[in-house]
Amino acid sequence: MTMPVMEPDLDAAVLRTWARKIDEGPFSSLCWGERIAFDNPDSLTLLGAMTAWTERVRLVTTVIVPQLHDPVMLAKALATGDVLCSGRLTVGVGVGGRHEDYRSVGADPKTQTMRQMADRVGVMQRVWAGERQTDSVLPVGPAPVQDGGPPLLVGTTGPKTLRSAAAWADGLAGISLDLDVGKQRELFDVATTAWSEAGKKPPHLATSFWFALGDPEPARAQIHQHLRRYMNWIPADFVDAIAPTTGWSGSEDELAAVLGEFAAIGTDEVHLIPTSSDTGQLDRVSEIVKDLQL
Repeated sequence: MTMPVMEPDLDAAVLRTWARKIDEGPFSSLCWGERIAFDNPDSLTLLGAMTAWTERVRLVTTVIVPQLHDPVMLAKALATGDVLCSGRLTVGVGVGGRHEDYRSVGADPKTQTMRQMADRVGVMQRVWAGERQTDSVLPVGPAPVQDGGPPLLVGTTGPKTLRSAAAWADGLAGISLDLDVGKQRELFDVATTAWSEAGKKPPHLATSFWFALGDPEPARAQIHQHLRRYMNWIPADFVDAIAPTTGWSGSEDELAAVLGEFAAIGTDEVHLIPTSSDTGQLDRVSEIVKDLQL
């Protein structure tokens, strides 16, 4: 379950309630994403709060953009998070989709490439391995709890970029806009083949999609409103055009069926993305997941 970090009017009480409900519920992971030119919480600060507010659930960044950070400082922050959560951290990374985020932190949009991201991931992995970055007396610490650092997931929907990530990633943190299970299976097959050819164990296969539970019209309107707010860097008429078929809306039984379809193609996790900060939506999904686990 993804935290509602892209919703308006958040405060500590809302975020804490969501985190604790996710941790106490049937979910395998608690996720959150990163933006800069937006009023969402800072990802690394939120990581600290999540380590304090949860005890069980795995914490997953979906995704952090390494090019928006100094890679050594990012490695130090994530290693600290791994220590504080006792090794429950998974790091999803991606190149991001917004030049405005790059410009906001003084990063060059020309670095918005998989190669540039992989270079920074390499720096992070060397920090986590305890390699000195300079002639300092000690390496940059703390050492992460997990050997070699937190598992890394690549956030992408493209076969070419997915293949290129097999050298350093442990799996995929994808997204499905139209919930096309067939296309998702094809991408999973690309990942499985690429990881095998790289001599690595099978990748962790995760995808995500926006959701809204409820009667058809208000649920779909909820997603539309969320997309209008979240996709504010895209012309509104384009968002309006894709809104009827982006994400998922419907009843509890229909969501259970969709999750079953993704499970059938070998999906390890579906990272559900809320389109409201209403905990009632979270409670209803919790019951669905519990029933699926029985």
